[in-house]
Amino acid sequence: MAAYQREGTCTHEYMSTARVWGLSCPGFPEEVGRARRWTRDILRGSPLAEDAALIVSELSANAILHTASGHESGSFHLVLAVSPQVVALSVTDAGGTGTAPKIEHKDQDAEHGRGLSMVSTIAHRVAVHDGDGGRTVTAELFTAGRPEGRVC
Repeated sequence: MAAYQREGTCTHEYMSTARVWGLSCPGFPEEVGRARRWTRDILRGSPLAEDAALIVSELSANAILHTASGHESGSFHLVLAVSPQVVALSVTDAGGTGTAPKIEHKDQDAEHGRGLSMVSTIAHRVAVHDGDGGRTVTAELFTAGRPEGRVC
């Protein structure tokens, strides 16, 4: 087995500095809080933890409210990928809607429709991908420009 020298540390050929976690949740509203706590726990000590938790809350709530994820026996899935350069948060819903999520700039008094706009304001990049079983919304937070320069 090969090992590589990278910035003063020894890295095994099958390991990288990126770490990935996944969580599957039933489509109940209380699971949004669970997803938020899970995100905070993984990113504990990171300057990006609160922004990431807010993004996961919005994306999870959207999955439950606007797709089959919120129907009986529905679910949504989260993936959190962390590297020294970026935190990527992905929420995959169960589909069942004919319209793709879109960023809308609503009046600040609007009760609905501002979540994805807020996510796009916080995140450095947001992407929506259609899949066989639903859509995945991915938000990325870059660490560049942060005083710490690293996520965790």
